[in-house]
Amino acid sequence: MSENKKAAETLCPISRAEAVVGDRWTVVVLRELFMGSHRFDEIQAQTGGTPQMVAARLKSMEGDGLVARRPYRERPLRYEYHLTAKGQAFYSVVLALRAWGETWCKSEEEGLAVVYTHKTCGHTAGLGPLCEHCGELLRRDELISKPSAAYAAERAARREAFKGHRGAVPIDQDL
Repeated sequence: MSENKKAAETLCPISRAEAVVGDRWTVVVLRELFMGSHRFDEIQAQTGGTPQMVAARLKSMEGDGLVARRPYRERPLRYEYHLTAKGQAFYSVVLALRAWGETWCKSEEEGLAVVYTHKTCGHTAGLGPLCEHCGELLRRDELISKPSAAYAAERAARREAFKGHRGAVPIDQDL
């Protein structure tokens, strides 16, 4: 019996949600979509996943209504992946994971990986889910993100390493 079928047999919303987004790879693919990565190769580079794993997660997320494919090139046909309203609604969960990770999984000396500024009030947003300055609920489209130098370098290094070893992996692989 599939996980989604088992989850549908319960009224527990946590079990049902976990069946859709309950693995590490789905969450990091969602992270990349929230960070503005829309093409397959960039998502693969930043997650470190195999082409098969990234393709499987994107296909599953599309089937669950979290992601929509949009063509960006005709010949050969290539797609970008964008969050739907359902996918966008997952942002509060990403913020909660980020806050927990920043608080409990890092040393204070490391500092924040990303500092968010709340466009609405113009102040640092904090870890959320509410802006630490104005108290409004944080929404991704109302935030300006500034990665720390170390985190920006880490992401750039992953991108470069991916370019260097990509070899036979097709750029912007389609599902």
